[in-house]
Amino acid sequence: MTKNSSVSSSVLKNIAYFTMFIDHFFAIVFLTYINIYTAKGISMDDAKDVYSIGRAVGRIAFVLFAFMAAEGFCHTRSMKNYLLRLGIFALISEIPFDLAFYGKIFYIEKQNVYFTLYLGVLALCLIKKFEGEFLIQITGVILCCMGAAVLKTDYMFMGIMLIVAFYVCRKSFWYQFIVGSVALYLGMVMVYVVRYWDRDYSIKQYLGFGKSELYGLFAFIFIYFYNGKKGKQLPKAFYYLFYPLHLLLLYGIKILLFERG
Repeated sequence: MTKNSSVSSSVLKNIAYFTMFIDHFFAIVFLTYINIYTAKGISMDDAKDVYSIGRAVGRIAFVLFAFMAAEGFCHTRSMKNYLLRLGIFALISEIPFDLAFYGKIFYIEKQNVYFTLYLGVLALCLIKKFEGEFLIQITGVILCCMGAAVLKTDYMFMGIMLIVAFYVCRKSFWYQFIVGSVALYLGMVMVYVVRYWDRDYSIKQYLGFGKSELYGLFAFIFIYFYNGKKGKQLPKAFYYLFYPLHLLLLYGIKILLFERG
C-alpha cells in the first residue's frame, strides 16, 4: 500500500458513503421514476441504462465498508463497544431500510447492512479470541455466515466472507485483492443459490448473477492507495447516522414521486 498517498481512512469513508448514496438513489428513487412512466406505457430504455450505471457505481460501496470494518476492528480500543455500536444502529436503521426499499415498516425477508457488518466483526472477534485454534475459528466464521443467511441480511454471507478476507490478508494488498475478489464473486454466487434454491436456474445462470458484483473490484483502486492513516474525519455520529437518515430522505422523495405520478 502506498503510505505517501493522500487516501486516508476518512477519504475511503467519504467515497464509500458517496457511492452508497448513488446506489440507493438509483435503487429507491430512480427505479420508482422508471416504474411510474413504464406503467403509463412510456419507453424507459435509456433510463434503464442510466439505472444500470448508477447501480454499478454503487457496487464499490460495500467493498469499502467491508475493508473499513476490518480496519476498524484492528484499531478499535474496545471490541465490545464496536459491536455494540453496530448492533444499535442495525436496529435503528431497520425501519428506514424497510420503508425505503419495501414500503413497509417491518419486512422480515431482508435486513439492513449493519446486521452484516455486525456479524462480520463478530467473526473477527472469534478469530482473534481463538487465535491458533483454526477449527474453532472456521466454525465461528461459518456460524456467522449462517446467521447472515438466516436473518437474510444485505449481502448475506458474502459480506462476512469479504470482511474476514480483508482481515486475514491485511498484511498484503495483493492477498486482499485476490482472496477478496474470490470472496466477492463466489460469495455472491452462493447467496443467489440460497436465495433462489427453489427455482430452476442452471449453474451458468448462477455464475452470471454474481458478475454484477464485480464492479465492486474498482474499490481496490482506492484501497491500493490507502495510507493507513485516519485523516480528518467528520464526527463518528455522522457516519453512523448517515445510513438511516439518507434512507428516510430517499423514501420521502419516493413518496413525493408517487403522489405526483
